[in-house]
Amino acid sequence: MPLWWLIGLGVLAAAWSVPVNLQSLTPALLERAGAETPSVARLAREWLEREKPGPAGLALAAVRSLGDPQAAPLATALANAAHRQPELIPWGGWDPFLDPLFNLKENTGRTQSTPVLTFFITQKARAQLLGYLGNSRSQGVQSLLRVRAVSGTQRFAPATQPGGQALDAVILLSALVYQGGHAPEALQRELRELAEAAVGANQLGELEPVFADLLSLGKRLDWVQLTELLRLTGSVKTLGEFAQLARVAPDDLPLIYSAALLSGSADRVATYLLKFGRTGLADLRLALGYGQGAVEQLLARQVPVNHQPAPSFGPITLAALLFPKLALVAKYLGFLLGSFCLFRGLGRLLFADETDGDPGLFRAKSGVLALLTAALLVLGTEPFLLKPTAPSEFQLKLTIPVLSNLSDPASLTPTAPTLTMDISTLLTIGFFAVLQIGMYLYCLSKIREIEGQSVSALLKLRLMENEENLFDGGLYIGIAGTATALVLQVLGVIQPNLLAAYSSNLFGICCVALIKIRHVRPYKRRLILDGQPSSKAAAPVAPVAV
Repeated sequence: MPLWWLIGLGVLAAAWSVPVNLQSLTPALLERAGAETPSVARLAREWLEREKPGPAGLALAAVRSLGDPQAAPLATALANAAHRQPELIPWGGWDPFLDPLFNLKENTGRTQSTPVLTFFITQKARAQLLGYLGNSRSQGVQSLLRVRAVSGTQRFAPATQPGGQALDAVILLSALVYQGGHAPEALQRELRELAEAAVGANQLGELEPVFADLLSLGKRLDWVQLTELLRLTGSVKTLGEFAQLARVAPDDLPLIYSAALLSGSADRVATYLLKFGRTGLADLRLALGYGQGAVEQLLARQVPVNHQPAPSFGPITLAALLFPKLALVAKYLGFLLGSFCLFRGLGRLLFADETDGDPGLFRAKSGVLALLTAALLVLGTEPFLLKPTAPSEFQLKLTIPVLSNLSDPASLTPTAPTLTMDISTLLTIGFFAVLQIGMYLYCLSKIREIEGQSVSALLKLRLMENEENLFDGGLYIGIAGTATALVLQVLGVIQPNLLAAYSSNLFGICCVALIKIRHVRPYKRRLILDGQPSSKAAAPVAPVAV
C-alpha cells in the first residue's frame, strides 16, 4: 500500500537526518558543538589581555589561516601591544623567574618572537642560568643539573665538552622549567626519574630523546609559548609527539598549537594528528573554525570527520550531541524500520494473494530483506567503518641534528680535527684489505700458471677467457663483505660503522681494476698478437721500363 511506502520513506529520511555516526563525526555536529563557545580569535585576545603576546601571535597566525575576519583587528591589537612593550615581544611575555637573569624590560633590539634557545645557548646566558639554578633547593632541579656531567651520549656532544653547548642549553632550559613549575607534576616526575637514572649510569639513555624533543621545540617557540605548551603536556611521550609534529609540519604549527591551547590538552591533539595525519589536520582545521566546543568534541571522540552531504535540523542535532549513543541506536533502528515498511508495502502490492494464506511468513521475509537493506544503509553512511585508516604522514621519524650556535661565535671553542679511529674499525678495514690482497695474489698465480703451459697462444687466450669469473672475484668478495657487515649492524651483532662496511667494496673495486688493467689486458694483447699467422705479404714488382 502507498501508506506503507510513505511511512517507510519518512522513517528513512528521519534516520538519515540524524547527524551521528559510529566511526566519524559530521560537520553539522561539530558546528552545533562549537556554537557559542570561544573561538581562536577570542583566545588570541585573552592572551593579549594577559600580556602574553607570544601565544597570541601563534593564535593570530591560526586565525589568518582559517580566514577569520577577526584577523585584521587582532593584528592591529598585537601591533599596539608590541609598541607599548617592545621588550616583551622576543620572550613572548613577562616571567618573574627570567627577569632577574635577563632583565626582560631591557630592549635587546629584537622586534619579533625569538626561539628561547637563541638566548639560552650563549655562554653568558648559560653561566647566569647555572649560577641561579645551582642555588635551588629542588631535588629535581639538582638532578637535572648533575646530568651536565654525564659523558655517555649518542646524539649530543657531552655538555661539558667542546661542542656541548646545545645539550648544556637544553639541560638548563629543562631545569628552569622545573624550577618555575611550568610543567605538570607527572611530567616533572618523569624528568626527575630519567635524570637520576642517567646520572647513575653515566649515560643519557632514555633522557636523550627527551632533550632532543625539547631542543626541537626550543628552536621554534619563544619562552612563554614553550612554557604554556608544557603546562598542557602530561608526559614525555606527549612532549615527543608534539615535537614530532613541529618537525614534520612546521607550517601548520600555529594551528596545532592553538588547538592544544583551545582544548586544554596537548596530549589529545598530538594523539589525533599522529593517528590521522594530513587528513586529521584538515578535520582539526574545520573544528577550529567552529570554536572550542567543536575541537573538544573532535578530540574526545578521536575519529575523522564524515563529509558526506546530509541534512541537519537543530533539535535533532542537539539531541545527537547530548545523547550520541542513544541517537545512534535510534538511527540504526530507523533504517531497519523504514526498510521493513517499504518491503511490507511492496509485498502487499505485488504478492497480496500469496500473503493472505500465511501473513507470518511474509513478515519474516520482509524482516530479512529489511535487515539486509538496513545493513547496506549503515555501511553507506559509515565511510570509515570498513575502510582502514591510512598511515599517518606525521609518524615519520626525523633525525635531529645537534644545534650549532652561529649567533655567538665566542661561545664556540675551536678544536683541531682528529684523525684517530676506533680499533674495531681499523681491524675490520685491515681484514677486508687482507682478503683482497690474497685475491690479487691468487689471480697473479693463475695468470703465471697459464703463461707457463706449453700450448699455443690461442689456447692460452681461451684459458684466460675461461678465468674471467675468477678475475672478477674481488668484486664479489667486496660486495659480500659490505652486505654482511650491514646485515650484522642492523641485527645489532656489531656496532654501526659505515666506513668499515663500505671499505670492503672499495678494496674489491681497486683489486679488480688492478688485475684487469695492469695484468690481464696486456697479457691478452700479447697472446692475440702471437696467435696471428707469420706469413708475410709479397712485395709488389716494379714495372719494367720500355
